[in-house]
Amino acid sequence: MYFHSDPRIDDVVVERDFTLGDIPGILWTPASVSASASPILLGNQGGLDRMRARLAARARAAVESGFACATLELPGSGVREPLDAVDRARADLHRALAAGEPLDGIVDRLIPPLVDAAVPEFQALLDALYELPGIDGPAGTSGGITAIAVRLARVDPRIVCAVLFAGSLLPAATFDDARELTIPLHVLLQWDDEGNDRQAALDLFDAFGSAEKTLNANMGGHAGVPEHAGAAASAFFERHLR
Repeated sequence: MYFHSDPRIDDVVVERDFTLGDIPGILWTPASVSASASPILLGNQGGLDRMRARLAARARAAVESGFACATLELPGSGVREPLDAVDRARADLHRALAAGEPLDGIVDRLIPPLVDAAVPEFQALLDALYELPGIDGPAGTSGGITAIAVRLARVDPRIVCAVLFAGSLLPAATFDDARELTIPLHVLLQWDDEGNDRQAALDLFDAFGSAEKTLNANMGGHAGVPEHAGAAASAFFERHLR
């Protein structure tokens, strides 16, 4: 992990840009650390520059509770080398959505390659975080592409809890991962999300093998997540990462 910018510091949060190998990322840590901070991996949809403000707001809520947060640019996104097959599948997805056509075959071409590429990178990020002073303890993951988050939570034993943002671009492999996932889960679902199939999100929640799983469903579209839903997610991390 190589830090290549001056940190942006206020009274609460230190924000630093880094590269892990050649992958861009952002780290947020408490400005004053009295004890080791557990890490939370923040998922994203690709394009860190575009999403920085939203990611920083999510990170601030966690850092205020004493956690450290980090994220990576997704494979094929931002300044990273494009993934031609994924880009073709994404273009086909947009065309199918506009025409009201089935998505199943397209989803299987789009999502699994991203999962296979991104999960080892986020595991390497967790390796690097634990080498930094002031970061220790069990880890959590929060948000991002559902299939990536579910696979990551299933395969990495250092992750002991997860906040998932309900999405519906779900290949069959994600349901297989969900059945084997046993850690505590907190799932946020916008009931009227214009970009997601509500029933697919509910089917995935039903598939999770976790004994402790909570569905926090709120009325409104994709961008209408109420403030109290974020507070509930923060309380979930407080319970499981302390």
